[in-house]
Amino acid sequence: MIKEGKKAPAFNLASSDGGNVALNDFAGKTVVLYFYPKDNTPGCTIEAQEFRDAVPALKKLGAVVLGVSKDSIASHCKFRDKYALTFPLLSDPDGKMLEAYGAWGEKVMYGKKMMGIIRSTVIIDGAGVVVKHFAKVSVKGHVEAVVAAVKDPTAAAAPAPAKKASKPAAKSAAKPAAKKAPAKK
Repeated sequence: MIKEGKKAPAFNLASSDGGNVALNDFAGKTVVLYFYPKDNTPGCTIEAQEFRDAVPALKKLGAVVLGVSKDSIASHCKFRDKYALTFPLLSDPDGKMLEAYGAWGEKVMYGKKMMGIIRSTVIIDGAGVVVKHFAKVSVKGHVEAVVAAVKDPTAAAAPAPAKKASKPAAKSAAKPAAKKAPAKK
């Protein structure tokens, strides 16, 4: 399993930009490695477009973006071209990299448990060390959180804010006390 502060697992995968891409190709650069379930699906398309739009800001910070799924290079190229994506999409058909990065596992879709790609992002520093692992992310607001973590890696290591009180507790506090039965005379 992937752990912050530990060396990132090496990889060498086929790229939508041609040839193969390996982690050590980016020595000295920050790598934003995001894992997504499938090309041309609604959530994955939004996420890819948001990463595309964030590339200029991430480049200024010395970071590169790489997207990874099990889709074929042909599928990645169509997806890249359709949405003018400006970063490589890597193909991991056997899922070995997905497993090494904790992006493959059990998830629930439409009420059914199944094995699949877990939407997640890993930020790796120039020395190849994991500085942040966003596990089981939601698309909304995710790219902004990634950019913020690249800007300030010390904030990336900070614990997540405490969750608000759960709804059941809030409801019970708001309910009026039960009425007592009138005393018998």
